[in-house]
Amino acid sequence: MARNARFDAELQGRIDQLKADKVYKVLNYLDSPQGPRVQMEGRGEVLIMSSNNYLGLCNEPSVVQAGKDGLDRFGAGTGSVRFICGTFTVHRELEAALARFVGTEASMTFVSAWTANEALTANIVEAGDLVLSDELNHASIIDSMRLAKAITKCTTGVYKHADMDDLVAKLEAGKDARRKVIWTDGIFSMEGAIAKLPDILEIARRHDAIVVMDDSHATGVLGKTGRGTAEHFGVVGEVDVITSTLGKALGGAAGGFVAGSTALCDILTQRSRPQLFSNALPATVACSALQAVRVTEAQPERVQRLRDNASYFREQITEAGFKPIPGETPIVPIIVGETAAAIQMSNMLLDEGVFVTGFGFPVVPHGTARVRCQLSAAHTRDDIDFAVRAFKSVGRKLGLV
Repeated sequence: MARNARFDAELQGRIDQLKADKVYKVLNYLDSPQGPRVQMEGRGEVLIMSSNNYLGLCNEPSVVQAGKDGLDRFGAGTGSVRFICGTFTVHRELEAALARFVGTEASMTFVSAWTANEALTANIVEAGDLVLSDELNHASIIDSMRLAKAITKCTTGVYKHADMDDLVAKLEAGKDARRKVIWTDGIFSMEGAIAKLPDILEIARRHDAIVVMDDSHATGVLGKTGRGTAEHFGVVGEVDVITSTLGKALGGAAGGFVAGSTALCDILTQRSRPQLFSNALPATVACSALQAVRVTEAQPERVQRLRDNASYFREQITEAGFKPIPGETPIVPIIVGETAAAIQMSNMLLDEGVFVTGFGFPVVPHGTARVRCQLSAAHTRDDIDFAVRAFKSVGRKLGLV
């Protein structure tokens, strides 16, 4: 039986329109480990300025070796779901280490941070409950809330970004809800802004609400020792639930986790569909992630070097005439306007030997497309100076500086 030709033609039509609008995304292939400089197919050595490899652990020898050792010890696959065919001991070790690192009683790992977020909301709410989300929260949080609403018939809402008055108003409007949940990112990935966590916690206490924070871009990044947004504000142990990733600062491989009380993690073991119907995090990845946590704990100087690099880049790129969104994180977005302009700038920078991605609608609102620079502790000052020179060159050609 032949394939449905009309289906393929309609999809191709959409692709052709993306190309005509100059917003079509092209994948660039790397032929070397992720790091400050990589080998890109067809381009040779390229400086990476758009990676979540915040602490430079993607190719840290001990992290790589831990994965190899895990492959030898535990094999390539998990075989099935954890409670059906057994849970590897490294998962228990990793979950204990993650809980200790972020300051909770327990944690539960998933194959991705997206899956961790997806698993959470529907298992902590039911009909009559209220879930509120910052309007700039990650798409995984949005989809988690949509899924929870469909499954449990809970009520969901959105408060204006970082607007505590609006959050309070939404909580007061839903004061009769049985349970109230506030969802926030720790660092908002497209802005590089930090959540007003102390204010959110204080508001939550007054309104008997639960605070859930996705700290994916803050774990390993914020705080003196990289323990995240809670450490940054001196409130470790006060956030009810933290979700985060193993795919960014903590080794950059894959996986995510939910951290909170022992009871919460037990409920997720019992009821969360991604645990009950999906294979566990591969053991070799768990081994690498565990070593990444250990390296982060043992080498807090990486966190300081990341902070220094971010400050230096912000100073230099501003001096060059650009106006990045102000902030103190290693996410440094430079607004250029429309999506096509951001993609054009990204392509021109790549021609200069700097790989930094342009983002536009629907990732960010129309008219706020940007090139999002991300610093790493592995970048040298020479790397950063090279990037700034490339930005100057492209900026002059585009009339931005």
